[in-house]
Amino acid sequence: MNISRKPDALRLSKPLIIPVFIMNSGCPEACIYCNQKITAGNFPAVLTRDLFNAEIESYLHWNRDGIRSVEIAFYGGSFTGLKRDYQKKLLDWAGSYIQSGQVESLRISTRPDLLDEDSIVFLKQRGVRTVEIGAQSFNDDVLRAVGRSHTASDTKDALLRLQKHGFTTGVHLMAGLPQDDREGFLRSLEQTILLRPDLARIHPLIVFNDTPLAGLYQQGRYTPLELDEAVEYCVLAWERLAPQGISIIRFGLQTTPEMNRPGAYLAGPLHPALGSLVYGRLYWIYTRGLLESMIPLGPKVRFELSDADAAHFRGHKNANLSALKTLYPGVDFTIDALSDRPRGRLTAVTVEGLTRSVTIPGIHPTSRSAQLV
Repeated sequence: MNISRKPDALRLSKPLIIPVFIMNSGCPEACIYCNQKITAGNFPAVLTRDLFNAEIESYLHWNRDGIRSVEIAFYGGSFTGLKRDYQKKLLDWAGSYIQSGQVESLRISTRPDLLDEDSIVFLKQRGVRTVEIGAQSFNDDVLRAVGRSHTASDTKDALLRLQKHGFTTGVHLMAGLPQDDREGFLRSLEQTILLRPDLARIHPLIVFNDTPLAGLYQQGRYTPLELDEAVEYCVLAWERLAPQGISIIRFGLQTTPEMNRPGAYLAGPLHPALGSLVYGRLYWIYTRGLLESMIPLGPKVRFELSDADAAHFRGHKNANLSALKTLYPGVDFTIDALSDRPRGRLTAVTVEGLTRSVTIPGIHPTSRSAQLV
């Protein structure tokens, strides 16, 4: 298969999000799966101004040309569970970068039961524009099983309050939780759709050392998802949320050096490129559907797509290309990767001139549904 690449064109870049981890601070309890020292990396329990500035400046150095908008994000704990004076201090530090014009807005993550009206007004007054909620599941039995004292109703109420005040909202969902299954995960996706957050993150559950979940796993009382199952769950999330305009901004955990230390990771679908596996699977599904609508294919088929989507189309380690050659051994496939092509738009053209296109929802901001034309 040959790939030709057209000259690059100027495209809008994704915002640069600078993560600052508060290391479980503000959490009223520890969830059975949580080990922030492994998942967040080497951050102290309490941040100093010097450390905060050094972290922000290291990221701003990457954005010297100023092409990307910048957002500071407080992750790793329940921000609104911190003492109010510490919240104010952190937001003031971050706000100084807004005042200097280097940062556009702020983002926090927190629990749904720590977002009362007063907290929301406080956040809005200090430059926070996006709030991500650790919902994890919309099944109260599952939430109790993993040690979270909030309920699904708390998540619903928090989202409605945030939306009333004009915040961009996000929801964290986890796949493979104890006492959950595929149908339960699908019900959580359905509830997410009803609540209409702007963003979502999907995290298949990983078993790390020094957690209660590790004990359950070692006792044979918990079985994590296999990698293929995790990819399937993530694809299910994409297929349901993306057509509704809910943008999935991450699959899985960001890999940290601590995860690679001996004994830190015990089990579960940990993969350094889980998102690539998911997007590759999505492109494989839509490519197969496109080709099946064009049978018989003839000797040659040319695909046209955005150059930004070419890696997803090929699949992780070119798995999709290899599968195409196996499935259609007599067909010569070529790819035109186009810099001015909208993302998520895939077109197949046969040598006889038959043309079919599909738009994959959620790949491009204007995509809302997948339609063959």
